[in-house]
Amino acid sequence: MRTRRHIAGLALACLALPAHAATADSYPSKPIQIVLGFPPGGSTDILARLVAQHLQQAWDRPVIVVNKPGASTIIATESVAKAPPDGYTLLVGASSAMTINPVLYRSLPYDPKRDLSPVAIMGSFPLVLAVQPSMSVKTVSELITAAKAASPPLNYSSASTLFQLAGEMFKQMSGTEITHIPYKGSVQALTALTTGDVHMLFLDPAPVITQMKAGKARALAVTSARRWPLMAEVPTMTESGVPGYDFASWIALFTPAGTPPDIVTKIQREVSRIVELPEVRQRLETLGIDAGGRALGIEPADNTPASLARVIDDEAKRFAQVIRTANIKAE
Repeated sequence: MRTRRHIAGLALACLALPAHAATADSYPSKPIQIVLGFPPGGSTDILARLVAQHLQQAWDRPVIVVNKPGASTIIATESVAKAPPDGYTLLVGASSAMTINPVLYRSLPYDPKRDLSPVAIMGSFPLVLAVQPSMSVKTVSELITAAKAASPPLNYSSASTLFQLAGEMFKQMSGTEITHIPYKGSVQALTALTTGDVHMLFLDPAPVITQMKAGKARALAVTSARRWPLMAEVPTMTESGVPGYDFASWIALFTPAGTPPDIVTKIQREVSRIVELPEVRQRLETLGIDAGGRALGIEPADNTPASLARVIDDEAKRFAQVIRTANIKAE
């Protein structure tokens, strides 16, 4: 009788355990989809496929990358926000989708904070402030002096709202007036600089480095709070006369809100391990990307859902003010 009661008690205790406890232990038991709002071939896509490949090796389950480009990544983000919260549909989200889109668009089909759960930062990178080599300026301070004296105003090219936001932040923090010239993509924006059609631009480092080596662009500063190891000779904006300027783009992993915490933790630990692998870090460096969130000052041990949530909250507040002051509209 005592044995039966004991067995019955154990059965009831098992029923009382959280529903996700057993799920986390057996996760994953079927294929996983990683969705991103960019076409194949770009840096974000390459990073997503690197992580997917290593997740598949670690967990012995298919991990499929699904590209859903369009509408400033809204299509992809919405599809994951409305997916079952079971850890089998993940989102590779860029900083712009989480911190800029909610301000630019009055009505999104999802709420990033309510409908998505942060997992980990996969990679990050500062932007580079570069000028046309024919300009005589060699530092940001000299550029600010030239901009304040210029008539008509100096101009800058941008390939998206992200790069425009970096330019508008510079204008507001330096007290300069610089004209924004939009272009359809990074290639066109950089070409406008190298051909002398614009004076300056903010862009991700990889294409700028190529033009620097060819003598067609001059880097004045990186936009992160601290110097970037891949361009260690280039000072930060703060060092260059714009104190407090801090702007780094990042790529991170998200799950639908409500995904069991144990599963989120399991994914976070594995992704954080993968991006620190020497072969992955080396590949990312060729793309101009820091593993994890180093461009944001985040070290591997701190690459957690909580740290990513703090980054999102901080950037959302700062960027909202810049967007409203500059009256930036959705493209």
